[in-house]
Amino acid sequence: MTNQKIEEKIELLLSRMTIEEKVGQMVQRGSAKEENVAKDKENIKAGKIGSILNTGDAKEVNAYQRLAVEESRLGIPLIIGHDVIHGFLTTFPIPLAQACSWDLDLIEEAEAIAAKEAATAGIRWTFSPMVDVARDARWGRVAEGAGEDAYLGSMIAKARVRGFQRLNEDGYPTVAACVKHFAGYGAAEGGRDYSSAEISERTMRDIYLPPFKAAIDAGCLTLMAAFHDVSGVPCSGSKFLLTDVLVKEWGFDGFVLSDWGSVNELESHGVAANRSDAGKLAAEAGIHMDMHENTYQENLKDLLEAGLISQECIDNAVRRVLRVKFALGLFEKPYTDESLAEKVNLCDAHVKCALELARESVVLLKNEKKTLPLRDDVKKIGVIGPMSDSGNAMLGCWQSWGKEESIVTIFQGIKQKISKDVAIEYARGCEFYDESVQDFSEAIKVAQNSDIVIMSLGEGAGYSGENRNRMSLGLPGQQQNLLEAIHKIGKPIVLVVAAGRPLSISWAKEHVQAIVYAWHLGNQAGNAIADVLFGDFNPSGKLAMTIPRSVGQSPIFYNKKNFGKPTIVGYIDGEATPLYPFGYGQSYTTFQYSDLVLSSGTMKKNGEIKVSVNLKNTGKMAGEEIVQLYVRDLVGSVARPIKELKGFEKLSLKKGEQKTVTFSLKAKDLGLYGLDNRYIVEKGDFKLWVGPNSDEGLEADFKLI
Repeated sequence: MTNQKIEEKIELLLSRMTIEEKVGQMVQRGSAKEENVAKDKENIKAGKIGSILNTGDAKEVNAYQRLAVEESRLGIPLIIGHDVIHGFLTTFPIPLAQACSWDLDLIEEAEAIAAKEAATAGIRWTFSPMVDVARDARWGRVAEGAGEDAYLGSMIAKARVRGFQRLNEDGYPTVAACVKHFAGYGAAEGGRDYSSAEISERTMRDIYLPPFKAAIDAGCLTLMAAFHDVSGVPCSGSKFLLTDVLVKEWGFDGFVLSDWGSVNELESHGVAANRSDAGKLAAEAGIHMDMHENTYQENLKDLLEAGLISQECIDNAVRRVLRVKFALGLFEKPYTDESLAEKVNLCDAHVKCALELARESVVLLKNEKKTLPLRDDVKKIGVIGPMSDSGNAMLGCWQSWGKEESIVTIFQGIKQKISKDVAIEYARGCEFYDESVQDFSEAIKVAQNSDIVIMSLGEGAGYSGENRNRMSLGLPGQQQNLLEAIHKIGKPIVLVVAAGRPLSISWAKEHVQAIVYAWHLGNQAGNAIADVLFGDFNPSGKLAMTIPRSVGQSPIFYNKKNFGKPTIVGYIDGEATPLYPFGYGQSYTTFQYSDLVLSSGTMKKNGEIKVSVNLKNTGKMAGEEIVQLYVRDLVGSVARPIKELKGFEKLSLKKGEQKTVTFSLKAKDLGLYGLDNRYIVEKGDFKLWVGPNSDEGLEADFKLI
């Protein structure tokens, strides 16, 4: 990102800035109470605030920006931030759902659209993507990430950064991405937000750091530190993470933002005696901007004057903040065209992309007796469940500027799809979370009058996202009882599950005819689901996160290590295997894998081998398949996972068509963090699989010499 002209401008500004103005660039304010707005405005004019978050629209942003640019002494523009997690006004599927598409180009395009829409409101900085690897479905924030795998997560992290930071018409990144939460946040104990995590350095480097490194390699301009502590060291005060790894190892030259109040929370963690100590610890560790809590504004000047913090520490942070502002072109074009929003937001092209991504995010888990797609002989359809006609639920967590009225619900989508000679009835059945006994009589009557029942169950928007953790992974409230009551009627059931996490739907797997996992799909949810149910779109999604049989299996993930007694590790009251494994997803057609060929049985330490497989569509309709490559290092200096994803390719095949898929497997991709936590590539025997998911595939062996 650095270039000589920008660096010269930064140094000139630094030479003119007072200590108050320097600290001001390290201060972010937002969501202020009405009584604090006047004070914030005065501080902006005094150069004491460098960033605002969670503002309303272009007019409001421009008003704040004029205070900074036209009324402050040095005219340094603000950078305006907001959580644009899965769309701005056009709402896309939640990130976990998008990950199930395995479609990097489409994910990138969705983020480019989100950035374009956010920029019409003056938002030039998004606190996204979240790239935390998440293996515990109890954690509410699994909805915001790309699932359990470091490789898939890394590929998606790159795509998201490229999309957000796609150059605008002036040649600047549309918004600055902010990859979060650095690092290991997905390993919080018990799936509880903000909780501690015990992570060895090797596991941190193997599993949790790769998506961050990928995002930074893709040019991510900013990064957010995590709330929690890792092995007793809070991330917002971790010199190891924020300086040793991020700056010294990876060469990151953007800036690091704290999470909301996480600098001040160093006192709560018990590693700082007071707010002043917290400010010193965070600044010296490598937090360059303090989100909202004013810890820096209140303490850094006094710390500097007392000789307790260095001028270089503050100057380094200011350089980094200014560097991003220059990179975004804020000095040249600080204001936003207030007429753009009406022309851009929710335009036809954006809605079309939302529909495409929603369809590709749907995962077909079960399709007994080819219940789906729905046939012409179905003349009476019952639609039952609290998810069926809920627009708000399909907005999911982090709704940004999304509007409930812009959502096509599942019932609306189905109703628009059917012909005039098909009857359709709807019953809510029960509420999302109400545990009290409820009257199912209306739903039972609808089911009795139907040829087939589409039951739409799951979690509302408020059941996932930040601090929305769960002790149970079952269907909330009375939904399971509703499902069982409808099942007793004897009509075929298609279960559409919409949720922000994998739910334990073991009973449903055993008893209902078809299961469609639809997540929270955004604006075009109903149209996308209807397209899948009626066969206008052949589902192709594959799970980015394992679905457990029971909450007692959590955390559960495919790339576990072998145990000393692998044949007896399990539970006395249930199976240890997942309900549905990572990478799993069915189609309305069938695919045959054959002729797995390696270009060589040996690979040199700096070389590569080609891995080829034939894929044939053996079914009766066109479809897409996500071909997955997994590898195992059979003997290493440290224990290795039983499988690791190392490549994937999404292909579209017509009926009867055959294609050859070829992967390039490089020796450098087979390394590990050894006994000294340094990345090494070791010789030895390897096994690989190419197939449709992490449990199935053709096998081959090779040696690394």
